[in-house]
Parts: sequence; C-alpha cells; structure tokens
Amino acid sequence: MAPFPSTGSAGTPGTRWGSIGAAVHLGFAVLLVASAVRYLMRHSATDNVLVLGLAAAACLLYAAVAVLAERGRPGMAWMFALVAVWSGLVIAAPSFAWCSFALFFLARRALTGTAAYVAAGATAFATAAGLFRLSDGTDPAMVLGPLAVGLMLTLVHDRIAHDANEQVRLHAEISQAQAGLAASERRAGTIAERERVSREIHDTVTQGLASSLLLLEAADRAWPDPAAKAGLHQATGLLRSNLSETRSLVHELASPGLDTSPLPEALLIAARQYMPAARLLVTGDQREVPAEVRHALLRVVQSAAANTRLHAGATAATVTLGYLPGAVTLDIYDDGAGFDPLAAAPPSDAGGYGLRAMRQRVEQLGGVFAVESGPGEGTIVAAQLPAAPLAEQNRGGAL
Repeated sequence: MAPFPSTGSAGTPGTRWGSIGAAVHLGFAVLLVASAVRYLMRHSATDNVLVLGLAAAACLLYAAVAVLAERGRPGMAWMFALVAVWSGLVIAAPSFAWCSFALFFLARRALTGTAAYVAAGATAFATAAGLFRLSDGTDPAMVLGPLAVGLMLTLVHDRIAHDANEQVRLHAEISQAQAGLAASERRAGTIAERERVSREIHDTVTQGLASSLLLLEAADRAWPDPAAKAGLHQATGLLRSNLSETRSLVHELASPGLDTSPLPEALLIAARQYMPAARLLVTGDQREVPAEVRHALLRVVQSAAANTRLHAGATAATVTLGYLPGAVTLDIYDDGAGFDPLAAAPPSDAGGYGLRAMRQRVEQLGGVFAVESGPGEGTIVAAQLPAAPLAEQNRGGAL
C-alpha cells in the first residue's frame, strides 16, 4: 500500500499528513529523551556508552529518513539502517520500546509496498524481543503485545491510506468533470450566441434586403410609371434602415428609433417598415415591460411583417398588443394567402428561418408562440411573454 500523498492543498491528505507527521516526530523526540533519562537513572555509566551511542545514531538516522520522506526522495537504505540500529538499541535497552510507534509510522511514510511492511514488521519484532528480554523470558504477553499492536496499526494505516488515495482519485475526477463542464458551457454559450446573431440578422438585415429587392424589381417592371419612383423611395428607405440595423448589430446596439419610443409606437414603426398600411390595436393598461421582452416583441413583429410582405400578398395587416396582469400578448394578423404550418419548408439557404427564429426568441424568455394559418385563410402569428424577466421568474420559483 502506498503512503499518504506528500503534498496537496488545504484539506487534502498531503496537508493532513503534514500535521500528523509533525506530531509523530515530536512524539519520537519526547519519548527518546524520556527513555534515555530513564535508562541513565537505572544503569551504570559503563553500560551507558553503547546504549547512548545507539540512541544518538538512531536519532540521526531518524532525522535523515524524515527529511528524505518529506522531500519525496528514496530513503530505503537509510530506513533499513535505522531499523537495524533501532533493533540493537531496543534489544539492549527495552526502555526505548515506546519509540517504536514513531518508527512504525515513519517506515510506512518513507517506504512503499513490501519494503514498508518489512521495515514495520522488523520494528515490531525487535520491540517484542526487547520486551521479552526485559521480562527475563517469562512473559509471553511481551512478545504478543508488540506483534498484535503492529498488526492493528498496519490494518488501520492501510485503511486510512486507501481512503486517502481514493479521495485524491475522486478529487481528480471531479476536477476533470468540472473542466469538461466548463468547456461544455463555453461551447453552449458559443452556439447560443451564434443562434442569437443569426436571428438578429434574419429579423433585420435579411428581411429588409429581401423586401428591398422586391420593391426594386417591381419598380423595374413599372418603369417609367410614377409608381416606380415611390417604390424606389421605399426601397431606399429600407436599405438605409438596414444599414442602421447592421451598424447597431456590430456595436450591440438596439434598432434606432425603436427603443426610445413607447412600445406600441415602436411596434407600429417596426410593422410599417414592411407593411406601410399596417395598423395597431392595444388592449389593457399600458405599462413598461422588461427590455428583453420588448426586444423580442419588436423582432417578432419585424419578422412577421416581412414574411407577410414577401409571401402572403396581403392587403391588410393588424398588430394587436395586449397587457395582461402577468404577461404581454402579441398577435399579427394578415389577410394574405395563408399556408399550412405543418407543411412549411425547413430552414435552408433559400430562407425559412423566420418562424423558427420567432419561436426561439419567445420560448427562451419563457413565453408561448403559435401560428394559425391555412391556404386562403390568412395568418395569425401569436406570442405571449411573461411580464417579468426570466431570471426574476426563476428566483420567484425558488422562494
């Protein structure tokens, strides 16, 4: 079993070992000094030389192994030298047996795999031998005790090390998952922005250019009839408006002349860009609506009116704006040729993005979008949007 990871951020196994290791090293120093004092008090000066020499050597080797372990450098030779010196010391002077706990943890810290088990086992056996010698070979518990404690410490340490390594693995998996999620969110944001820009271009520039093309073609056919001049003027106005819209899109500005005027007036201006005879009806008590709702309503009217001009051949169009207690409704009706919504062509290079763009705008704000039409029956484009921004709705739902 591998030892605890040696490094890590706050709260990781490496950081926890740092505090545990300091306690183990301090405990070894205290127990070594206490054992040395106890031995000096109980033995003659002649006996002290060898034991104190072994104790000093063990202390130096312990420090060397601890430093190597903290730096993550191999220290097998140093560790086994320490175990050998310690075995001689604890057998010669069993008073030092208490320090074996620190040596056990140091062995598991400095070594891995079989070498760690061998070093820890040798420490336990040397301690058992020293204590058995202390009992003059009459107390089996002195042998079994250190071995049993060593076995228990091995099992506990292995379990802790396993849990620590598992925590590190899970932390790495979570970090990887978070990185993947962030990448997915960036991709989703990019896709959403592309969808938004495509809707803006479709609802403004594309529709305006298509209507201008129709006007210019009609003027070309009618030339030099006076009606051709009026068509040219209207096409020129649409092109100027689209140039302004394009500049606004580039600078992330809204449509000129539409955001500063009251919503009903702005909707009528937007509709009459494509259907000069369009009229407006307002129901309910007029009030301010969120900026994103206002923007969506304007774009829906622009797109619906442009579709009416391009495809319906309508003679009349009516925009109805309704203020409800918790929502705003919008209906755009025309008396044109109508169509089957279920048979509408999918988006392509030739067009077909209008209905999809309108639906996306409305539904992204938590609204409802519908189209009612039939061949020869005209068309009604209907939308209902909440009167509060979607973020406020979400906060309200969480309360």
